[in-house]
Amino acid sequence: MFGKLFERMRRALSRKHLQRSDTTNSWRISKGNVVRAKIDSNLESDDDYGHQSLIVIDGKEIKWDEFGRMLMTYEGCNFKLEIFDRSDEIP
Repeated sequence: MFGKLFERMRRALSRKHLQRSDTTNSWRISKGNVVRAKIDSNLESDDDYGHQSLIVIDGKEIKWDEFGRMLMTYEGCNFKLEIFDRSDEIP
């Protein structure tokens, strides 16, 4: 069981979904056009409706507007969003 968990963690840590753009000094989706993330909560937001959600990609907290800017590269394309239970391994 520990071996499976260790292998799963190793695979997850070896994947990089973001890379820093030198020209815009911002994050962009790396080659492969796949992003795996975790939905989290922004406890520092002062939104009138409570805390806004954010996503964590490669251990970095990304706000939705920043993620939206990353997606502008793909304007006109379609995408698929699947939500998995945190105990499931994302393919």
